[in-house]
Amino acid sequence: MNFTGIIIGIISFIIIGIFHPIVIKCEYYFSDKIWPAFLILGLISISASFFVHNTIVTTVLGVLGCVLLWSIFELKEQKERVRKGWFPCNPNRNKKNNHKQGI
Repeated sequence: MNFTGIIIGIISFIIIGIFHPIVIKCEYYFSDKIWPAFLILGLISISASFFVHNTIVTTVLGVLGCVLLWSIFELKEQKERVRKGWFPCNPNRNKKNNHKQGI
């Protein structure tokens, strides 16, 4: 029996599930301006996947890289969700922004 497919599927599911709260927390603490970190880590993960010979590891690196790149889009979407009031905004960041605006 070959369990490679199910192992990759489970790991992919876990990676995607973990990144949902990571995106929410990153937007809360750093705003969507943290997107370059997601870009760099995504490109590193995808690049590393080209040089790994183990099927499971190379696939996990590829999935991780794609999830990191997709998280850039999700950071922008999360910013909009916060604006709509669906998620809480960071009050410390708003104080800084309000101070800059003279409020």
